[in-house]
Amino acid sequence: MNPAPITPVVEDENRPITEEARVSAADLILMADRIHTMAGSTAPTAIAIAGGVIVALGDRADVRDWRGPGTEIIDLGPATITPGLVDGHFHPVMGIGLTRGVDLSGARTLEGLKAALKAAAVTPGGWIEGWGLDPNAFDGAPITHAPLVEAAGPDVPVFLLLFDGHSALVSPRALELAGITGPRDFPSGAGVVCGADGRPTGHLLEFDAYHLVRRLLPADEPAARRKRLRDLLDRMAATGLTAADAMDFEEDSLELFRALEDEGDLPVRWRCAPFVMPGAGADGLDDVIARQRLTGRRWRVEGAKFMIDGTVDGGTAWLDEPDTHGESTACLWPDPAEYAAAAHRLAGHGVPIVTHAIGDAGIRYVLDTYAGLPRTRAPHRIEHLETMPSELIGRFAELDVTAGMQPTHCTHYTRADHSDNWSTRLGKRRADRAFRARDLRDRGARLTLGSDWPIAPFDPRAIIAAARLRRPAGHADIEPVLPEQALTAEMALEGYTTEAAAAAGRSGRLVPGQRADLTVFGLDPLTADPDEFAESPIPLTIVDGTVAHRSQ
Repeated sequence: MNPAPITPVVEDENRPITEEARVSAADLILMADRIHTMAGSTAPTAIAIAGGVIVALGDRADVRDWRGPGTEIIDLGPATITPGLVDGHFHPVMGIGLTRGVDLSGARTLEGLKAALKAAAVTPGGWIEGWGLDPNAFDGAPITHAPLVEAAGPDVPVFLLLFDGHSALVSPRALELAGITGPRDFPSGAGVVCGADGRPTGHLLEFDAYHLVRRLLPADEPAARRKRLRDLLDRMAATGLTAADAMDFEEDSLELFRALEDEGDLPVRWRCAPFVMPGAGADGLDDVIARQRLTGRRWRVEGAKFMIDGTVDGGTAWLDEPDTHGESTACLWPDPAEYAAAAHRLAGHGVPIVTHAIGDAGIRYVLDTYAGLPRTRAPHRIEHLETMPSELIGRFAELDVTAGMQPTHCTHYTRADHSDNWSTRLGKRRADRAFRARDLRDRGARLTLGSDWPIAPFDPRAIIAAARLRRPAGHADIEPVLPEQALTAEMALEGYTTEAAAAAGRSGRLVPGQRADLTVFGLDPLTADPDEFAESPIPLTIVDGTVAHRSQ
């Protein structure tokens, strides 16, 4: 194989090649038995990087022509190099605030929940906090604060975020402190769940409702938040992630990203989409437009994040027909036309639109809205897509709309026999048309994969495996959920590489001129058994041609 010339072409994200990339020697050369360029049938075993971009591909024998006195050369032996992995849906700053206290994701029963709360530490303000609670722990019974009182007593304020991030369970003392004594009206689809006696059960649906309690929690110190975010980014890089789409840019996001970049380069690059909530108004939309100019070395704001509905588990999705509880019939926006008008205004200013849409009615409305939007540099996209009829599948390719899905939402929180809370609320017909990843790909849709952290763990190896298995990796005893929707190994890898890059208007392939974001696996993601691949070592993660993670 003849090596490509060292002088590269211009990279595809409006970033000119730097003078450093025009030198005659590479900064970094990697060699490995397999390099999946995702660009065709060529099979190089060496890759040269200069000035943060790929400048040559070839064989190990070509390395002598690329090296200079300052070149670092790493031979990774039998490892596999791929384009850098991109998580298509992440909440970094919001997530470090929501994942405080005890991790309840392992609580599968009420007894497990109570045991975890009894062992939980109390904050300096006297609260017990927790996150990741799966409603399936209630085994179909109403979600109430009774187990919180049993575990912590009547006088301790408790705030527990449910796994979906759209609802919370709080104790009677927390309700008292927040002044919540009965139902509340909110402009969005939020609500305070009350029993037959009109008294709150402790179950708070959607942000507007649970924020009444969450705002009372002790605040994190800025230094502690910086440390938690830096630790999160380091852990992401250690799993092979080189980039992620942040589906928010609220609170202190700007201050945190700038503070971390003052300390050094971020180990993961970010593309951020600020929230647009009902009632944002002209001033709120103007602010989102203005924030599109914000950027750093490895982060930028590009896009706007909407939600057209809530969740199936909370009864706040937007379905064509009510769920089995008679709920999930309304749009999150009191007037859906206001959502459409806001999306049109932003798209008219070149802002890509991202919309959370769970239910069939919500997905249909968003697709109808997108059909009339101006095109933007990066395509508009819809996230989650939990249940939808076949007639909507082909519209994604027709409208050039990116589909964003999170495979572990299916494999971690639903069951093949439909006995889980999500499936029983939908009923068999709608649960049978759920998480249709393969149907979308087979009909030509662009499909990007991700975690939605902190809603589910972010390790891309386990998510790629789950996309293929339709069950959690390492659990061969669990029956797959709708196995006909499984992705091939290549499709799953594309969902974290080329498909994710295309969703941002880039190539994502390992070819000269492209930015040097690379992931190195101990196992080949295209040939390894998916259960084994979920445990694959990550020897090296490269961002902008520099080492973001190196295993010891």
